Amino acid sequence: MKSLQQRSALVTGSTSGIGLGIAEALAAAGAQVMLNGFGEPAAIDALRARLAEQHRVRIAYDPADMSKGAEVAAMVRHAEREFGAVDILVNNAGIQHVAPVDEFPEDKWDAIIAINFSSNFHSIKAALPSMKARGWGRIINIASAHGLVASPFKSAYVAAKHAVVGLTKTVALETAEAGITCNAICPAYVQTPLVNAQIEAQAIVHKLPREQVIREVILAAQPNKRFVGIEEIAGLVVYLASPLAASITGAALSIDGGWTAR
Repeated sequence: MKSLQQRSALVTGSTSGIGLGIAEALAAAGAQVMLNGFGEPAAIDALRARLAEQHRVRIAYDPADMSKGAEVAAMVRHAEREFGAVDILVNNAGIQHVAPVDEFPEDKWDAIIAINFSSNFHSIKAALPSMKARGWGRIINIASAHGLVASPFKSAYVAAKHAVVGLTKTVALETAEAGITCNAICPAYVQTPLVNAQIEAQAIVHKLPREQVIREVILAAQPNKRFVGIEEIAGLVVYLASPLAASITGAALSIDGGWTAR
């Protein structure tokens, strides 16, 4: 029997990148999954059909805008109607903008705080009553190494991810006797299209070869000098959602090649 058979999951920001990797791993473990994110309707339909066929589980989709609290809460209700419950909530949606604090656009600040942090609050608030009533739940927030340490020019992202870690701890304490766990995963750089674009831009700015930019600029803080694999993050999500992780709660779990060990 698959470890998450008869469980249902909601993964935000899951039509591409890290979120899609998490959704695929949960489906492979037997969970029904609701996807969320941007994309062409035809492409999303094809993705949903592929995952359902490949893993023999129900796959649904909700287009909620994660910057809007009411849409986030409605998405949780949608998942509960679709599957009967949201057993596993993975808050993964996020955006980034880089600028000095005194030049940081206010609209970018507001969007990053809303999507990277406040959306977690709205989804957790909406999902908790049903989890409490059933006496079981897994809440997994995808934070960042920047939820534990800071870097220059990323004030909104660092603030949001630190806030996610704090919210994680508070929810864990409030639900410790309710059969619910709440944890944060704190990855370092993952080689997504967004990061690849940063590499190309840095190569131009520093007039350096791509591989040198990766090692000396992008991965400068990571002792192991390698990107974190999406499958590594997804594997930890599946473990945290399993019965084996029942006593892990309130943790900020690093997958960062030693970055925060310094």
